[in-house]
Amino acid sequence: MPLPDFIEMVPMTGPVMADVTVPGSKSITNRALILAALADGEVRLTGALWSEDTQIMVDALRLLGFEIAVAEDAAEACNRHLTVQGLGGRVPNAGTAESPLEIHVGNAGTAARFLGAFVCLAEGSVRLSGVDRMHVRPQGELFHSLRRMKYRIDSDNDLLPAVFHGTGPREMACSVSLQQSSQFASALLLSARAGTWIVDIVGDNADEAPYLNMTRELIETFPHAGGEFAIEPDASSGSYFLGINCIHEGVEVAHWPLTGWQIDAQFPRFINLPREVTHNTDLGDSIMTAIVLAPLAEHPVSFPALHRLRVQECERVRALRTELTKCGARITEEGDTLHVEPSPELHGAEIDTYNDHRMTMCFAMLGLKVSGIRLRNPSCVKKTFPDFFQKLAAAPPAGLGVEIRDADGNTLSSEDLFAE
Repeated sequence: MPLPDFIEMVPMTGPVMADVTVPGSKSITNRALILAALADGEVRLTGALWSEDTQIMVDALRLLGFEIAVAEDAAEACNRHLTVQGLGGRVPNAGTAESPLEIHVGNAGTAARFLGAFVCLAEGSVRLSGVDRMHVRPQGELFHSLRRMKYRIDSDNDLLPAVFHGTGPREMACSVSLQQSSQFASALLLSARAGTWIVDIVGDNADEAPYLNMTRELIETFPHAGGEFAIEPDASSGSYFLGINCIHEGVEVAHWPLTGWQIDAQFPRFINLPREVTHNTDLGDSIMTAIVLAPLAEHPVSFPALHRLRVQECERVRALRTELTKCGARITEEGDTLHVEPSPELHGAEIDTYNDHRMTMCFAMLGLKVSGIRLRNPSCVKKTFPDFFQKLAAAPPAGLGVEIRDADGNTLSSEDLFAE
């Protein structure tokens, strides 16, 4: 059975000794899928995340003509081993200008940007579209860069939906700015080898540098001729479990990523929050975990440079402020900075999750400390972590043994807690 529309978290009563596994990195999985499709032979991706976002990428690549075999991963229920038949830079399927191949990307921003560059390598037309939120997320910088290389892209206001008219590789150059998002630069770099493109990255944006560095390192180490590539666990997913140590100590995350590719791998340094945590250099997506924990700190904490959070799955800065305020947190918004004061009078509330997986998981964690946290639409965790609530409820040491109830106060079984 799917998760109910509302669930209530029951606070933990004491420490738990747990060593939890988390799924593979979404960022690495989606980058690796693009590189595997462009490889010169078969590539086996081990430990790949299997969630809504990565399934969108797999489905898109299959529509474009790539063979991808999927096998269970015995070590992690939300991972798969993916075997991709690389076609040496060739993208076999596309439609015509009058009848483009239709690909729906949901609210998967990474897939949308990476596929936008990738489909230009096809000989034909592809239309990318998504949910309403995806249709307001920025795309213009990528579109402008592709047009500089003479690819035609039809779009209203440089947003999705858009039709990409691919003409295959072109020995041309483009520039791309990091100002809005590194995903535009990453999209171009991932397809540049097959496209014979020269990509000049201009500007400096400390927020985006870690993600761009991940792309470059991945391209450098990937088996482009064919072979096997292991995907490490997702550090931002691990942050929810490590963050529980602010409530009760004893929780560890198995196989913590050590490559340095994920900025969120720094999260263990921030469990004891300093007075300032920046999205520029300290944490990536896991800064949301830190913000939701901040009312429990003994001193004020400021979170500057949060502008990137405003254009993701929801307007996350406003959403975090709104929902924490509901719970009695003392939090103010000043430009792109959130200031959080110690808030000893936290209380339960009905949390609007904005169909945002990270909002849901962050506030689920708060509900392990604060009584009465009720989550609306918890199934949105399927985007990156479908068995998140199952792991919370599983008996130690594989889980935390947490009780989760439905709207009527009934304790939910493990079978009821998978997001689908």
